[in-house]
Amino acid sequence: MTDKKKSKSPNENKKVAELEINKEVSSGEFLTTNQGVRINDNQNTLKAGERGPSLLEDFIMREKITHFDHERIPERIVHARGSAAHGYFQLYKPLKQYTKAKFLNETSTQTPVFVRFSTVAGSRGSTDLARDVRGFAVKFYTEEGNFDLVGNNIPIFFIQDAMKFPDLIHAVKPEPHNEMPQAASAHDTFWDFISLMPESIHMIMWVMSDRAIPRSLRMMEGFGIHTFRLINENEKSVFVKFHFKPLLGVHSVAWDEAQKISGKNSDFHRLDLYEAIESGAFPEWEFGIQIVPEEDEHKFPFDLLDPTKLIPEELVPVLPIGKLVLNRNPDNFFAETEQVAFHPGHLVPGIDFTNDPLLQGRLFSYTDTQLSRLGSPNFHEIPINRPVAPVHNNQRDGHMRQTINQGRVSYQPNSLASGCPFQAKMAEGGFTSFVEKIDANKIRGRSPSFFDHFSQATLFFNSQSDAEKRHIINALSFELGKVQVDAIRTR
Repeated sequence: MTDKKKSKSPNENKKVAELEINKEVSSGEFLTTNQGVRINDNQNTLKAGERGPSLLEDFIMREKITHFDHERIPERIVHARGSAAHGYFQLYKPLKQYTKAKFLNETSTQTPVFVRFSTVAGSRGSTDLARDVRGFAVKFYTEEGNFDLVGNNIPIFFIQDAMKFPDLIHAVKPEPHNEMPQAASAHDTFWDFISLMPESIHMIMWVMSDRAIPRSLRMMEGFGIHTFRLINENEKSVFVKFHFKPLLGVHSVAWDEAQKISGKNSDFHRLDLYEAIESGAFPEWEFGIQIVPEEDEHKFPFDLLDPTKLIPEELVPVLPIGKLVLNRNPDNFFAETEQVAFHPGHLVPGIDFTNDPLLQGRLFSYTDTQLSRLGSPNFHEIPINRPVAPVHNNQRDGHMRQTINQGRVSYQPNSLASGCPFQAKMAEGGFTSFVEKIDANKIRGRSPSFFDHFSQATLFFNSQSDAEKRHIINALSFELGKVQVDAIRTR
């Protein structure tokens, strides 16, 4: 490991240290098969004579080719194009009045993090400079387990209910009859869908703005999108929105610049992040929260559970609570950046969900897609996904299981293992869901408080400078200029 690769934080990064056991260094070593047999000739297939047929018994060639044939895994359905880095989170002051989460109450401990940035619509090989939402996903390796904040660089989303997510992605992806265009929303199916979904208008204002073409991954904000809950030791709840604000400020490029940069270097953002960290110019963000007391839930002209709405900072200021620092590049892109599995359902005690219908759907979707992409319910054992907290449960077996569970008991309750592993009481750190009273009928529908689709879209547009407004108008003109069906453009 070079000096540049070492964590520069004053505290040891427990996750980086934990990954060391899985690292392979081949410098000065002999070439071997996967079974550890040293290889004498890695240049020629075993043949019957120098000009004869290759022999099936060549286990070295068969192993090499077979492994090569299976190297790739399915790319993410969305957020396929990404870059990531290791770092840490440092809390400014305890938040005991709001949450019992330990990592939000211990200022002496740096919490290891792994952060992945991404575009949404494009494939793994698409350009970094596409006009698109950027994923901003943070995995906190806390002492109580992993907490994943799976957000974007825009504080809202296109849709209110997860039921519409497959439709949205089908619409924005390349059109199925010709697989075009790549990493672009400027085509008929996207605008056909959007023009029939008025709830998307607020998000469209953001995506057509300069926020959708950041100058650098180091110069964009991050948002948790949804309203969550914080729970304190007294089981008192407050609503919370999560924010990451870059210390370098928010900067963008113009659309013409983005197209020119893409033509010369499609890895522009990826390279910028990598080189900044390698040179010691570590990216930093201030982590902040917006707090809304439970009793104030209905005091706003919008619904806190609506993911197409934000809480204006003029109404609820963002409280800075700590800093996020990225100070180490991954050692291997596939092993870390590609195999990392984020999930909005990865919580720790002191943080809980709300009834946001988009968030609730994501809780199912992310587990399902990880099973498909990573091939096994044991994806939590992949080194980058392993928590630094100890894991003890009765989950067993499955493809690529790595844990060697001892003993004959894999059920609970039991007496043969003296009841172990024990359930943890709340005072012992056991996770308990917030007790929320619900008195309602089963129904497919939405609250009328979700129906105002235009007020915040107007607010956002009016908040822009004259130049930024022109950029939005020009972006809409460009996008709709690529739409071939007149009725869609008119609508």
